[in-house]
Amino acid sequence: MGAGQIVMGGDVLPGPMPRETLAFLLDLEIPVKLIRGNGEAAVLAERAGEDPGIPEQAREAVRWVAGQLDPGQEEFLRSWPATLRLEIHGIGEVLFCHATPRSDTEIFTRLTPEDRLLPIFEGAGAPVVVCGHTHMQFDRKVGGVRVVNAGSVGMPFGEPGADWLLLGPGVELRHTAYDLEGAAERVGSTGYPQAREFAAQYILNPPSEEKMLEVFGRA
Repeated sequence: MGAGQIVMGGDVLPGPMPRETLAFLLDLEIPVKLIRGNGEAAVLAERAGEDPGIPEQAREAVRWVAGQLDPGQEEFLRSWPATLRLEIHGIGEVLFCHATPRSDTEIFTRLTPEDRLLPIFEGAGAPVVVCGHTHMQFDRKVGGVRVVNAGSVGMPFGEPGADWLLLGPGVELRHTAYDLEGAAERVGSTGYPQAREFAAQYILNPPSEEKMLEVFGRA
């Protein structure tokens, strides 16, 4: 029995194939629900001529992606909500967000002290919260709330491949291998800024979890 629906947790954009990615999602036979991440927020701000609020080194990529979209795709992106609530068989109500229920940019990891997270999650109103943003999977408790990070399909921090989450009736962190060399070659052939460097760093040899825990710990 296959999945009944797919939830994308944000940061579908920016990336090397924005038009193709959005078209693929719209063509899936399985129902897809999407929420907005800080990546989409930055692209939409760039489209509107506003400050995307991102580091300078990321602006070239965001600018390129914003220029690839047509008005219909922009309208599609603007329709994505910041959070989503679904009733999942065997689990109950699940709140999906990009970073935290109140922000698409807040950073926390499996190592963040619980007392710092309680004010963020104690009012979530759901027994399970699924997030992403830091690209590292974990499954932890914050007070009475189970907080699960699904990881990242396209830019995992850790083992190369695709990280994702299977919900119902349990909660299962999953990892799927795929043709990394083929994907890197396809990405490298696009017009995305520093496309080959991106493929080498995030597809073939992504940063380790240990390295990124140190980076995010400082943040």
